[in-house]
Amino acid sequence: MARRKRIPSRRILPDPKYGDIRIARFINYILRRGKKSLAERIFYDALNIIEDKKKTNGLDVFRKAMSNVSPVMEVKSRRIGGATYQVPIEVRPKRRFTLASRWIISFAKSRHGSSMAEKLAGELMAAANNEGGAVKKRDDTHRMAEANKAFAHFGYR
Repeated sequence: MARRKRIPSRRILPDPKYGDIRIARFINYILRRGKKSLAERIFYDALNIIEDKKKTNGLDVFRKAMSNVSPVMEVKSRRIGGATYQVPIEVRPKRRFTLASRWIISFAKSRHGSSMAEKLAGELMAAANNEGGAVKKRDDTHRMAEANKAFAHFGYR
C-alpha cells in the first residue's frame, strides 16, 4: 500500500454490448490469461442461457444476483494489546461489487456443468433467487460481523 499519495484507480471502458461499466468489471474478473474475448463470450452466453431458461431479461437477473450477494458488513482483524479481535466494519460500495463478483465466479467454477457459461448462468439464477453458494457466503460474512458486534467500539482506522 502506498504511503505517500493515493493511487488513482484505472478507468474501465464500458462493455461493448450493453455499455455498462459494472458488466465490464465483472467480465474482467472472469478474465484468465488475458483472453478477454473468451471472458466476454462466457458472460454473454450465460445471459443468453438465463434468458432461454427463465424467459426474463438476463441483465435484470444479473443485477438482482449482484445486489443479493453484495455484503453490507464484514470483519477485519485488529490487534490490540496482544489479542486479535475480529472488528466488524461496513463494506465500501466498490468492495461490495468486487466481493460479490469474486464469490459468484468462484462458486460458479465449483458447480457441476459442462461449460463455464452454464455454470455461471446457474449461479447467477441461484443468487437472484437468494440461494446458492455465493448467497450462503454473504450470510456467513454477515453472521460473523453480527457475532463480533461487541468489538465494534475498537473501530478500524
